[in-house]
Amino acid sequence: MEEDGEYEISVTDASVHDAARDALLVKAIAATLDRHDTRRARIDVAVVGDAAITRLNLAHLDCPRPTDVLSFDLRDTDGLCGQGHADTRPIDGEIVVSVDTAVREARKRRHHADAELTLYVVHGTLHLLGYTDEDQSAARRMHGLEDAILASLGLGAVFRRGNGEGDRGGSLNRPLRTGEQGCAAACGATA
Repeated sequence: MEEDGEYEISVTDASVHDAARDALLVKAIAATLDRHDTRRARIDVAVVGDAAITRLNLAHLDCPRPTDVLSFDLRDTDGLCGQGHADTRPIDGEIVVSVDTAVREARKRRHHADAELTLYVVHGTLHLLGYTDEDQSAARRMHGLEDAILASLGLGAVFRRGNGEGDRGGSLNRPLRTGEQGCAAACGATA
């Protein structure tokens, strides 16, 4: 487990352990939390293959195919649902990312799989912070923030970068990421 300030961030890798990649994932999560003035957080990241993430996607979102990232808010969500509710409690969550999906997408987008995987953990962390990508406007905002965070880490605009300029840009032709998050999941909606 690595700590940055009052953050407890751990990475468990079911694939080949890569200490440098895991350190990058921790750094990206901490940067995302810092950008949002988050004081305390505990986030566990599980790097898994498509088979494991498909099982989770089916169990939690009734979707029988692999996805890139799932986020689970582990805080008790009783009574927190409602428009505009800001949860001020420390973040406590789990992010599950598919290394198989990252490798496929990175090959398609012509960048390194570690950059793609880092995009996924930033995306998952933003969900834990309350961001959604349920509509195109919210998705654009979220993806722009992801790219700003990734650029601050020296990775560039990973979401917007692709097979050609604008490949993932304004048209958002890449499927929106899915994940279960606190209030949305408790109220029967998915992000």
